[in-house]
Amino acid sequence: MSTSKSYDTQPTASHFVNGAYLEDTAGELIEVVYPATGEVIARVHAATPAVLEAALTSARAAQKEWEAKSGTERGRVLRRAADIMRERNRELSELETYDTGKPMSETLYVDATSGADALEYFGGLAGSLTGEHVNLGGDWGYTVREALGVCVGIGAWNYPTQIACWKGAPALACGNAMIFKPSENTPLCALKVAEILVEAGLPAGLYNVVQGMGAVGASLVTDPRVDKVSLTGSVPTGRKVYAAAAEGMKHVTMELGGKSPLIIFDDADLENAVGGAILGNFYSSGQVCSNGTRVFVQKGIKDAFLKRLSERLATAKIGDPMDESVNFGPMVSKAQREIVMSYIAKGKEEGARLVCGGNEIAGDGFYIEPTVFADVSDEMTIAQEEIFGPVMAVLDFDSEEEVIARANDTQFGLSAGVFTNDLTRGHRVIGAMEAGSCFINSYNDAPVELPFGGSKMSGVGRENAKGAIEHYSQVKSVYVRMGDVESPF
Repeated sequence: MSTSKSYDTQPTASHFVNGAYLEDTAGELIEVVYPATGEVIARVHAATPAVLEAALTSARAAQKEWEAKSGTERGRVLRRAADIMRERNRELSELETYDTGKPMSETLYVDATSGADALEYFGGLAGSLTGEHVNLGGDWGYTVREALGVCVGIGAWNYPTQIACWKGAPALACGNAMIFKPSENTPLCALKVAEILVEAGLPAGLYNVVQGMGAVGASLVTDPRVDKVSLTGSVPTGRKVYAAAAEGMKHVTMELGGKSPLIIFDDADLENAVGGAILGNFYSSGQVCSNGTRVFVQKGIKDAFLKRLSERLATAKIGDPMDESVNFGPMVSKAQREIVMSYIAKGKEEGARLVCGGNEIAGDGFYIEPTVFADVSDEMTIAQEEIFGPVMAVLDFDSEEEVIARANDTQFGLSAGVFTNDLTRGHRVIGAMEAGSCFINSYNDAPVELPFGGSKMSGVGRENAKGAIEHYSQVKSVYVRMGDVESPF
């Protein structure tokens, strides 16, 4: 499916610690595979205890001095880093494409740019992170917003640059240090984020990147010097990390999986509804946690919806992700493709009707056709479990009351969407959804100005917007007595 790689993707070293690249080849070898061809494009090593010790020691040493700076000073560094990221957008987008397999038609406009947006937004917010004065009738009090200390970020493989910034930007704005562990599938992009932050003036030790699998993450999460853990990942991983963090009473943010409903009413604009369903199922080859993979279509529009959806999916251009006209890329790995194909097989076995797709694409790389099942019932596996691939399940419904109950009948609660020309109904239905990040006549928009996160098993806490500040800082309250102390004895 793809041409061979001409770009040098081998990083200077595996880790970025205390302001510089750091190598320790004693760590387990991690081969970085380009999803479009299956070829190994880089090799890094998992962090050894010595690397983790250097990361933790340098983070602790740098954090107090960073916290003591004014928010305006901290913000200046983040805004400068955002400018550098934008200047290097093409280079960073190419690396993101090699790291993930996502087409350049996506990465040029979404990945490094949204990372830069986060750095700019929290850089702008940093100087405004003040406490408040409270009048107590003669006496008074005040609050101070303080950093947590050393934060650990554990990233997922679908948006490596973005996640590195979504976690790093609010942490640094609040005066913390961040140790970031990327997914072992996509270890390259976060190193560039760290490099840019230091170039922008971030003191050494405040943003460290260490590679590794679950054992490295577990070592960081359980270390008593770590004050906060932020994970983007699956529910099973989230359970383990949350439990480990709880042992040390650490602050946590958990951005986990979903099986989100996208509800399309008869009166919806058909083209927009189909477009929203495509964005909510096939962007990034379906590898997005907030995807609306349970598409509830009211019966009156079902046939027209499926017909138009099939027509538009037939125009998807699948191929070399470096070709900017390509708009659909491979799965991130061979293992992920096998998982998705097993779900497609279950969909067929359980009686769902395959409308289009359903096959691996022959040749190099880990490609799957965009796949749509119709006549899906709520109890089918493909309607219950997160697939994390380009598989849409279309379910029929009759009434608003019915679809609200069915949409909420899930352990997840990350996102929900509704398409309707009745805006009163749109707000009413979204108001009834048990989900954190919702959409009306749109799907999967994630501007940094809006909080992002889920309810139920989809997570704890919020990323982005002012809400993220609450999860990367703590409040100290001070009571000031202006007169004499009255004491009982």
